Amino acid sequence: MGCDGGTIPKRHELVKGPKKVEKVDKNAELVARWHYCALRQEKLCKPIVACELGRLYNKDAVIEYLLDKSSEKTVMEAASHIKSIKNVIEMNLTDNPAWNGDKGNTKGDKYDDQGARFICPVVGLEMNGRHRFCVLRSCGCVFSERALKEIKTDLCHKCGSSFQEDDIILLNGSKEEVEILRKRMEDRRVKAKSSKKPKKCKASESLSQADGAEDSPGPSDVKSDRGLPVREKIQFVSSSKDAADKGTSTSGKLSSAATKRPLANGEEKSEAYKSIFTSHTSAKRTKEQSSNWVTHTAYYF
Repeated sequence: MGCDGGTIPKRHELVKGPKKVEKVDKNAELVARWHYCALRQEKLCKPIVACELGRLYNKDAVIEYLLDKSSEKTVMEAASHIKSIKNVIEMNLTDNPAWNGDKGNTKGDKYDDQGARFICPVVGLEMNGRHRFCVLRSCGCVFSERALKEIKTDLCHKCGSSFQEDDIILLNGSKEEVEILRKRMEDRRVKAKSSKKPKKCKASESLSQADGAEDSPGPSDVKSDRGLPVREKIQFVSSSKDAADKGTSTSGKLSSAATKRPLANGEEKSEAYKSIFTSHTSAKRTKEQSSNWVTHTAYYF
């Protein structure tokens, strides 16, 4: 154990010096950023999304995080700025044809560098963290920074959609670059909120104008037959034709003819037609045919 039997301890055994600063392995850090989800620490698999700060997530992990409304929910620093699914961008990635998946070297008896799963469609650089990559916020296409610098255009190299310089988001950048992206994100959200307010004011003004138009009286002299039923429409048309043939020009006669129905002239009807109704004399019973007791029927008179 020491200090017995004449042993002399040394200084480094008695005095503890300052702890050595643990250095982060760069390769392990790159693998964690580019191959694993920043929210769940699971392997990235399609569909993959990126936030406005350039971090990579699995889309299902973000949806589950947003749907979790329980009080036990822990707010993650990597997703604290994500308030809705609109705050993330679904990435349009280009597969690497040389990537064999996880089936490359199953025995482990040799060194096998499989490379990255995705590449730049313009230059062909692998998206493994050694090269800087960017995503376009407008369309979601992913390119290397070298491709965007060498070929300077306002159109996407993959889908052809237009974009601006503010739409370029650097993936997994440094702390200073992340702060720049955060300022852009905050400015963009402030502009979005300010642009929504005048739209609501315009909508309220349009509603008030519509109410004023309904209250204001329209031309009352002209009468239309849109609100009338089918039979009254027919009578309205027939009465107007008759008035035109006879040369009448007053609108009061047309309105009275449209509302009043022609009375049936009893003299023109035949006896067979009259016998259908209960008011005819043939439908009435005599005193001999009627019974002694009172019946409440339609044929009792």
